[in-house]
Amino acid sequence: MKELKNNVIEIDSVVIGGGAAGMAAALALDEQGFSCAIIEREDHLGGILMQCIHNGFGLHEFKEELTGPEFAERFIEKVKKSGVKVYLDTTVINFSVNNEGNKEIHCVSPLGALKIKCRAIILSMGCRERNRGNVRIPGSRPAGVYTAGLAQRLINIEGYIPGKEVVVIGSGDIGLIMARRCSWIGCKVKAVVEIQPYPAGLTRNIVQCLNDFDIPLYLSSQTTSIFGNDRVEGIEVTPMENGVLVPEKSFRIDCDTVLLSVGLVPENELSKTAGVDLDSITNGPSVDSGLMTNIDGVFACGNVLHVHDLVDWVCEESRRAGQYAAAWLRGEHKAMQIQAKAGSLIRYVTPAKIAPDRENHIYMRSMVVKNDAVLELRIGDRVIRTKKERRVQPSEMINIKIGPKDFEGINLTPDTVLEFCL
Repeated sequence: MKELKNNVIEIDSVVIGGGAAGMAAALALDEQGFSCAIIEREDHLGGILMQCIHNGFGLHEFKEELTGPEFAERFIEKVKKSGVKVYLDTTVINFSVNNEGNKEIHCVSPLGALKIKCRAIILSMGCRERNRGNVRIPGSRPAGVYTAGLAQRLINIEGYIPGKEVVVIGSGDIGLIMARRCSWIGCKVKAVVEIQPYPAGLTRNIVQCLNDFDIPLYLSSQTTSIFGNDRVEGIEVTPMENGVLVPEKSFRIDCDTVLLSVGLVPENELSKTAGVDLDSITNGPSVDSGLMTNIDGVFACGNVLHVHDLVDWVCEESRRAGQYAAAWLRGEHKAMQIQAKAGSLIRYVTPAKIAPDRENHIYMRSMVVKNDAVLELRIGDRVIRTKKERRVQPSEMINIKIGPKDFEGINLTPDTVLEFCL
């Protein structure tokens, strides 16, 4: 790294975001011998993990069960012992790429305006929660409506109890975890309301956070109104049959607090501004087999790429992003790549391209709930491989490794499409 006058820094690579993804990617770059800086807008590393005081993290990464802060601390300690430079309280305003492929990142930091010149960038900004405006719940606008993540921060970090009688709208994992957390601190959780006919969270969270606390779960039910003037007084729930609301079966649940757990969206405002192509399904960058975006030398990983269900998979993917970025910095170029496509009953597949000459880690999500499912990999009418899945559901990611053996005897071209179907 070379630090110049007027708050200008030159370095091999920059990772934007200091959560689990950013730290894993930066450590991989450092291990490969390249100078790297992490830029983090908060005053600490660790990201959202620092407010996730429940356990369940690290079973794959560390072979033991940890809380969020414990998981993050393992990586923070590694970063401290590495050569990775960390800039906290620093916000990236934009970045640009010149004709020679060199990048400039413009930041606001405690030092003032900061410019970082680098060759490679890894995007790892994580994701954000959808809010009431995103799901258009009618009714008045009283106090007491929070996203589940905000309520988690209020309770776990700020020591503030958001209310006494709680309804959770949406059954995403953070909503389920907050239903349990609110129960632990003495709140009465009246219900979890889910518009889909199946839960949006992991099965283990349905069991541990709802069933164990006798919290009702209303599936195929839509929140059609929020009542209250100064403070939430209740919500109206309308059941759905065959996807159609049945108003005559509507009922009211009295409460003073509503927590929204209605999905996560990759944080890609910066990506869009820089000209990164986004996938219309995941809302994250479209990347090739090396996790590189359409901009040469700009990579993406973790929840900014697609929303994961486990932080362990975030770290696994981000570590590879760092390794791929290091290979690119060494001037190694990929051979021919083929296209990856989501087929029947598959919502999305990432990355969007596959390198047949090496091992590829592919992630996807089912569109249905199904037991004893069979994942098929097809090129045209030919099934080149199958994988049995005991159970698939939209809330749990499917992953598969594909390598050179899967393509033996097949004539491949850049126009070849590998389709994933259930």
